[in-house]
Amino acid sequence: MRFFLASLALLASSTSAFSPIALTSSRAFATNTFLKMSETKLSQDELKKLVGYKSIDDYVESGMVVGLGTGSTAYFAVERLGQKLASGELEDIVAIPTSVRTKEQAESLGIPLVTLDTHSKLDVAIDGADEVDPDLNLVKGGGGALLREKMVEVCADKFIVIVDESKLTDALGPGFPVPVEITPFCHEHTMRLVENLPSVQGKCEAVLRMGSSSNNQIDGGEIAVTDNGNYFVDLHFKEPITPADAPVMASEIKKLVNII
Repeated sequence: MRFFLASLALLASSTSAFSPIALTSSRAFATNTFLKMSETKLSQDELKKLVGYKSIDDYVESGMVVGLGTGSTAYFAVERLGQKLASGELEDIVAIPTSVRTKEQAESLGIPLVTLDTHSKLDVAIDGADEVDPDLNLVKGGGGALLREKMVEVCADKFIVIVDESKLTDALGPGFPVPVEITPFCHEHTMRLVENLPSVQGKCEAVLRMGSSSNNQIDGGEIAVTDNGNYFVDLHFKEPITPADAPVMASEIKKLVNII
């Protein structure tokens, strides 16, 4: 698999989608690109639209199997794919959505949909991210579709991550809680296990997501439930997670059997 971080231009590539990536100049390139974007004085939604459209224009060709991400930036990629199919610029495309929300949007646009059951190999997957650090470690799951996103995107030859400048950070953690999708069974036990991992202990507060699963704000009195019937624990870090520590923490979390 090849990994790409895209703004209005290609920023970086490597061979892995979810592990840390060593690059020498991607951050500088990204900063220069976003300075130009800032000078245009576009709104955040306008920037999201630009990068979402560009991901389809640059990376999707007729005949491809495409993974469709979930979230406010991925929304515009789905919209653009629907436009180009309707106009005839793209043909023979099938897509795999990563959430019920994305499925409903794609269906409304007439995008042909399939599943991993029939198409286990994707040409490209396109999705956003909640935060990106200088080593291209990502925080994902803020929109509540983490499991399906991982399942679909890991099957793609190319994984395109689309972000606007607000998602770039020097270190993950304090700027956006780190989502962890867990099984409902004994979820309080799982929360304690996560909080007591060596890389996490004493550094964050584990908060069970309540209300809507599609954001990390408490907007209801019931436990938030994902499309797959799971729960989310959002890790609110008090201190930054350094780019070197992020993969260590990710590895420890993934080793817990209760984690999705």
